[in-house]
Amino acid sequence: MRAILWVVAAAGALAAGYGFAQSGADVLKAKGCMGCHDTDKKKVGPAFKDVAAKYKGNKGAAGALVAKLKDGKGHAKIAASDAELKAAVGAVLSTK
Repeated sequence: MRAILWVVAAAGALAAGYGFAQSGADVLKAKGCMGCHDTDKKKVGPAFKDVAAKYKGNKGAAGALVAKLKDGKGHAKIAASDAELKAAVGAVLSTK
């Protein structure tokens, strides 16, 4: 019985941890970013590959983009946690 409880507790901990670690692509879909953006073509907003090219080599790009999304300057304000915004920006900046 004790072994079963440990297995259930471990499985629950793994499942809970997985829920907190969303990939950038998941965040982009969940927050509706794909409604205005695409990975390789311009829609309402720029293509993610164009954003990545614009900021390539800029060490402060990730922080600047997170701030834009958080504050709503030059982009609609996004209701997301810092971790979600960082994951989304990381995914955008890694687009090729």
